Amino acid sequence: MRLFWVFFHKEVIEAARSYKWIWVPAVFLLLGVMQPVMMYYLPDILRASGELPPEAAALITTPPPEEIIASTLSQFSTIGLLVLVLSAMNIVAGERTSGTTEMILSRSSSVLTMMTAKWAAMMSLLLLSFALGYAGAVYYTYQLIGPLEWGTLAGAGAVYAVWLAWIVTLLLPLGAVLRGPAAAFLSLGIAAALTLLASLLPSQLPWSPGRLSAIATAILTGESSPTFAPALAAVLLIILSTVAASVLLRRRPLSAQV
Repeated sequence: MRLFWVFFHKEVIEAARSYKWIWVPAVFLLLGVMQPVMMYYLPDILRASGELPPEAAALITTPPPEEIIASTLSQFSTIGLLVLVLSAMNIVAGERTSGTTEMILSRSSSVLTMMTAKWAAMMSLLLLSFALGYAGAVYYTYQLIGPLEWGTLAGAGAVYAVWLAWIVTLLLPLGAVLRGPAAAFLSLGIAAALTLLASLLPSQLPWSPGRLSAIATAILTGESSPTFAPALAAVLLIILSTVAASVLLRRRPLSAQV
């Protein structure tokens, strides 16, 4: 346990030195605040532009609060996820390049402990950023548009956080064999492929973790959707990714990067 905290503290300090604890949460907060504010004032902006006929302008209304939060999650799925992946893409690959991992392995330290500490540091940054952005979206939606069901918000937020977590965790095994940019690109590609397959084949892939983002949206809009199998698959994928990263980093030559 002491070794875990040593590695964890190292990751936290390195993230602080690169200001990740500032700019990553700031991006999520900006995304979370912008969506309800933009959707609230968008009808007035379009009417004030004078380019819409009165009949069309009369049809423009502010969406209900649940749809605002759902659209905020879609922003997190694009810009927010990209920021998370870019901020974590060198957490393993960067140390392989600099030789830090080679020094750690030469001292017979536990690779699994190191990987678990890296994962915990990544999740701390992810949860802080997502919670801050989600809270900002909920606060401004409540103030500008209307009340929300807190139980629904908590359930959707938890499911969506699991969806973000398994995608970011893919950077661990990919970073153990690839350079940082390649690992980031492949991680996003795998997430996009699984999400697309889950939407195209919902009956054939009811367990796919790629369904979690859609399930979070369904929870917000009041639609019933099973969450146990996709959430369990995501947790298993997180565990397997962490263990696989440890095995790959131990067995693969440190100099063999592509």
